[in-house]
Amino acid sequence: MTESSNLGVQMDIDEAAIDEGLYSRQLYVLGHEAMKRMAASNVLIVGMKGLGVEIAKNIALAGVKSVTIYDPELVTIQDLSSQFFLRKEDVGKPRAAVTLSRIAELNAYVPIRDLGGNPGEEISVDLVKGFQVVVLCGVSYKKQLEINEWTHANNVHFVSAETRGLFGSAFNDFGAKFTCVDPTGEQPLTGMIVSVDKDSEGLVTCLDETRHGLEDGDFVTFTEVQGMTELNGCEPRKVTVKGPYTFSIGDTSNLSDYKTGGIFTQVKMPKIIEFKSLQESLKNPEFFITDFAKFDRPSSLHAGFQAVSEFESQHGRSPRPRNDEDASVVVDIAKKIDADIEEKYVKELSYQASGDLAPLNAVVGGFVAQEVLKAISAKFHPMLQHFYFDSLESLPDNLPTEADCQPIGSRYDAQIAVFGKTFQDKIANHRQFLVGSGAIGCEMLKNWSMIGLASGPRGVIHVTDLDTIEKSNLNRQFLFRPKDLGKFKSEVAAAAVADMNPDLLGKILPKQEPVGPTTENVYDEAFFDSIDGITNALDNIKARLYMDQRCVFYQKPLLESGTLGTKGNTQVVIPHLTESYGSSQDPPEKETPSCTIKNFPNAINHTIEWSRTQFDNLFVKPAQAVNAYLSEPNYLESTLKFSGQQKEQIEQLVSYLVTNKPLTFDECITWARLQFERDYNNEIRQLLFSLPKDSLTSTGQPFWSGPKRAPDALVFDSNDPAHLAYIIAGANLHAFNYGLRGEIDPAYFRRVVDSIIVPEFTPRSGVKVQISENDPVPQAGGGGSGDDDLDDLAAKLPAPSSLAGYRLNPVEFEKDDDTNHHIDFITAASNLRAMNYGINPADKHTTKQIAGKIIPAIATTTSLVTGLVCLELLKIIDGKKNIESYKNGFVNLALPFFGFSEPIVAPKQKYGSTEWTLWDRFEFKNNPTLAEIVNWFKEKHNLEITMVSQGVSMLWSSFIGKKKSEERLPMKFSQLVETVSKKPIPPHVHHLIVEVMVSDVDDEDVEVPFIVVRI
Repeated sequence: MTESSNLGVQMDIDEAAIDEGLYSRQLYVLGHEAMKRMAASNVLIVGMKGLGVEIAKNIALAGVKSVTIYDPELVTIQDLSSQFFLRKEDVGKPRAAVTLSRIAELNAYVPIRDLGGNPGEEISVDLVKGFQVVVLCGVSYKKQLEINEWTHANNVHFVSAETRGLFGSAFNDFGAKFTCVDPTGEQPLTGMIVSVDKDSEGLVTCLDETRHGLEDGDFVTFTEVQGMTELNGCEPRKVTVKGPYTFSIGDTSNLSDYKTGGIFTQVKMPKIIEFKSLQESLKNPEFFITDFAKFDRPSSLHAGFQAVSEFESQHGRSPRPRNDEDASVVVDIAKKIDADIEEKYVKELSYQASGDLAPLNAVVGGFVAQEVLKAISAKFHPMLQHFYFDSLESLPDNLPTEADCQPIGSRYDAQIAVFGKTFQDKIANHRQFLVGSGAIGCEMLKNWSMIGLASGPRGVIHVTDLDTIEKSNLNRQFLFRPKDLGKFKSEVAAAAVADMNPDLLGKILPKQEPVGPTTENVYDEAFFDSIDGITNALDNIKARLYMDQRCVFYQKPLLESGTLGTKGNTQVVIPHLTESYGSSQDPPEKETPSCTIKNFPNAINHTIEWSRTQFDNLFVKPAQAVNAYLSEPNYLESTLKFSGQQKEQIEQLVSYLVTNKPLTFDECITWARLQFERDYNNEIRQLLFSLPKDSLTSTGQPFWSGPKRAPDALVFDSNDPAHLAYIIAGANLHAFNYGLRGEIDPAYFRRVVDSIIVPEFTPRSGVKVQISENDPVPQAGGGGSGDDDLDDLAAKLPAPSSLAGYRLNPVEFEKDDDTNHHIDFITAASNLRAMNYGINPADKHTTKQIAGKIIPAIATTTSLVTGLVCLELLKIIDGKKNIESYKNGFVNLALPFFGFSEPIVAPKQKYGSTEWTLWDRFEFKNNPTLAEIVNWFKEKHNLEITMVSQGVSMLWSSFIGKKKSEERLPMKFSQLVETVSKKPIPPHVHHLIVEVMVSDVDDEDVEVPFIVVRI
């Protein structure tokens, strides 16, 4: 056995890798417990062709204890169609041996081993002993049955999988009694309750404004219940849902009387799953449906895959591409297994049996790798038990002939076997623009290099990404290695895939310019004319919407996708056929009322949001304001004049520049200590002075009840780790503002902080508290200061000229640097506020996710989603005009769930008898006058223009007055735009997008397409 590992000692849970941020995004999906179980598991993967290496890649990136591979067969030229770790010089060498070192580069914390062996040797039972999971890829059913008989008997998890052209299959057997500790991976539901009935049903009623979200059979436990205290921390009680705000928990008649309060929390209960062996399940299969529009196919493919395997055992080769004689034999074998098969699917499977496609491997490989991780982590629900997938819609409309599918000694032969040489040439001469080269972008480029996209004389791939490579990218953006840290993603990714497929040398053009209005001189009309389509690999909605608008304007197809942990989605946008990406959007997230954040938090996310704002208010905005005062002439007059908070802002400038300006680090500690007193003692005491704990509402109900939790002031204790953590982080960040050197020794802080004299605080009468979102926000410091007061305050400020060159350092929030105190401060500030309000605190890991708005990510979902996108790209390259050919997809690997639907047709609108969609427009050439456009609408469509606008400029309307109208109507359009906007049109702009409001003969407003004016 040979081994490749860059790490001498395997740590129990790879804490070093976690500390370095390698698994930072994955941890938010799987959690520490699942990661620990994975890091204790050894995985064997048999078969190192395209599918096997896809699975191995995803598992190595995930962080298991070790991956062992087995494939002694020699590399063939066809293997280069899909095995992205092989190179042309590897042909003739053992597949596993040459793959070993390249998989090992993915993750230094996961040793990779090769079992060795000689060509022609098959895996044996003796070789699979000692592994927690055995994965067989492309192995005969006879061998699968032999290995599975042993694994089932010995409680070793077993997975088998294979792909045949556009078909894929997989099988799971995790043992007779498999325990799944968390079937969904979703956060436990929690909510506040207002009553619990004392009876045989125990009806629980929740707050009116929040649905409980529970389902029958869920389990819950309780905290903070007053009166019926037996429920607090009780054994989980089974739920029966009675309504959106009510559920019953069984007999409560023997419990104390309920008084008030309480929080329910859903309890995740383990689920025992019974798996059948392969021998048993082949006869009586349980199918996992991947596409409900193909509900009838799995049974035919179940027999078909067995028939192909039997054909290969009998003939020593795969069925020949598109050969009817071989297909007839396969169909006959399949009918003996199941007489009711649909022959056309089995026949097509036979045609493609020797094919090997990177996009299909990505789909099946991403799915299977997640199933392997489920087996060893016990997290998420496994697939039961047979998986069949196909993408026959991706075949070209003009089906290839047998002659067109013959091998030609090319690296693309395994793809030509499916699509034919003619379609391969279309793939090679396609021109794509990839926007983003992060996780999805890396996978996309890998798949494109395998299928030979843009490898022909007319082909080109543009890829842009302004980001550089960070440590946290390495376990999900698989083209990047530690040596690439700090380099531009687009350049490294382009070089990596050109190394995978030298046919792409010079064909991938990396860029760093982001897409947006400011780069329309780079991505101009000539650029869009030079490409055939766009693929988004973006992580923000704004850029997605912008690219969507560009695709609509230039009438280019767009492929859109995204992932969120185990969830992923794909969308295809086809000109004149489908709606655009921006045609339908999710509703905006519900925002927490500001009064809840400021005065009445009841959940940890409220206190984290508050502390994130505090971070900006203490370490970012004051330093920016000081620098603006020192550098901008008349800053006080111009900036503060209309702010409504003049006194507060000038006081802040005086504090940061004069009264509280630290000269030593000890003074920074004093500042942090006083800040603690203000936020966690004084402010709370003031709130309780204004609203005492026994306050009643206007209806006589206790004010502090339901979602309003009565707070308690904190008394500082330097021996309390949470208190001291705040002082350490706060003092260091304040010191950073002033360029002072910080400290981290807790003993030093304790010594200084215990000597600080804290002024006495007396609550003030008449302080207003914002109780509901509809109440006015009270002005800080009472507001309404007279000009004389402001002048006196401003007089305390030093003249900017007296501090020439002096500047503060505003903190730039960076969530991924654990040495900069940013997340430390937010965690400490949030948890102290949680202590004020009796809320359970959160660890640094959870706080970082919420405060940093981190999107959870894992390699498996990314792999699967990009595979689905590439299957849609093949349809675009073929130029399919039938909307039924395309599929939008949604997957959730945790459940697991696949959902596909046809794209939504572009909605039609109408004016007069003319129908139009978002893809239509009116086009005017040669820079017409406004009058020519107005007259054209009247003459051609009997429509009256009432308003014309371009960008943010209203160019003309029917009510602007006769003089202006007479001036503007005769103007050439470019002159009109420059005159009204008072800005020259940039030289790279050759057209203008114009919106018009029009009315018909009945003076009714009608919708019409936008206008393009060529200038």
